[in-house]
Amino acid sequence: MRVGLSLVALVSFVLLVGATEEPRTADGAVRGVALGLFASDPTWDYGPMVRELRARGATDVLIVVQVSQHDRFASDLAFVPGHAPNEATLVRTLRQAKAAGLRVALMPIVHLRVREDHEWRGMLAPADGVDTWFARYRGVVGPLATLATREGVERFVVGSELSSLEPFEAEWRATIAAVRSRFAGTLVYSTNWDRIAPAEGAPGPVAFWDALDEVGLTAYFPVGQGDSAPTAEAMRQAWRSPRGSIEALARRVGRPVVLTEVGYPSRRGAARAPWDDGPGAHVQVDLSQQREAWAGFCDAFVAEVGSVRGFYAWNWFGVGGARDPGFTLRGKPAAVELERCFARWPGWEER
Repeated sequence: MRVGLSLVALVSFVLLVGATEEPRTADGAVRGVALGLFASDPTWDYGPMVRELRARGATDVLIVVQVSQHDRFASDLAFVPGHAPNEATLVRTLRQAKAAGLRVALMPIVHLRVREDHEWRGMLAPADGVDTWFARYRGVVGPLATLATREGVERFVVGSELSSLEPFEAEWRATIAAVRSRFAGTLVYSTNWDRIAPAEGAPGPVAFWDALDEVGLTAYFPVGQGDSAPTAEAMRQAWRSPRGSIEALARRVGRPVVLTEVGYPSRRGAARAPWDDGPGAHVQVDLSQQREAWAGFCDAFVAEVGSVRGFYAWNWFGVGGARDPGFTLRGKPAAVELERCFARWPGWEER
C-alpha cells in the first residue's frame, strides 16, 4: 500500500451508512481488522479509524508498524520517520484501541525503502549474514514486545511473510524466546499463503510452530482466474482447497490458525491476485469484485470454522471511497459485507 495521506483527504472522507451501533461482545474468536500505522506524519492520530472499526462490529484490531531496512540485502533495521509512527503515537493508538473495547494485537512488518517491483520482504538475503540480520531484528522487536506488555496487548506477531528467512530455525527459536521473555501473551508468526504447501524446490515449511501459540497466515489465496469478478458462490467454492491445506497444517502442528491478513483490493483481477494492489496504468476500480470476494470468504468459513480461530481484514488504513482501488474497505460496499461477516462469525472455544 502507498502511504502518506493528506489531512484534507482524510477529513473529507465520509463513512457509508449502516454501521453497527452496539458492537458484538468479544469471545474467543478473532473478528478483526488490521490497522497499518502508515501515515507519513509520525504523530498522526489514528483514533477516528479505531472507532470506525468498533462501529463496524470488530472485536479485535491488529496494529501494524513498519520496520524499515534499505533494501533486501541490508540489515539496518529501524523505525524510520515517514514510514513508522513515533513511540508516543504507537502508545496512543494502542490505548485508543483498548478504550474502544477492542482486543489488541501488534505486528511489525519489514519494509524495504528501495526495491524493484518484484522484490518484497519475502526475498530478504542479508549481505552481512543472517546472524547479523536476526541480531538487529531482535534488537527492534524485543523493545516492541516490552512496550506491548506494558500496554496490555493480547497478541504479538514476531514476524510476517519472511519466507526466505524461515529456514533458519535456530535464529527464529532464539527470536521467539527473546520475545517470550518480555511478553506473556499469545505469540504468533505469520507465514505467507504459498508457504503452507511449498512448491517443489522451495524451502520446506516452517519448522518452529511448536515454539508459538498460534499459526499465523496471510491468506491471499487466489479465488478467481480472470479479471472479471466470479460470483460469491464461485469464490466460496474456490476456498475449499485452501481450507483443506489450512486444516492439514493445523492438525500437523497442533495449533489453532489465525488469518493475520485477509484482503482484496477494489480492482479488477482482485480475486485472481488478491495480494496485488500495486500501481499501474490499466488499474480499474471494481468495488463489486471486492464486495463479492468478501462475501465468498465469509460464506466459506462461517458454517464451520474448523481450526481457524478468526481473521484480520487487511487493511483499514487509507482514504477509501468509490475511486480507490486499494485494500481499504472504508467508504466501500465491502465494509458492509465485512460487518455482516463479523455478525455471522461463530464463537470459539479453546480445544
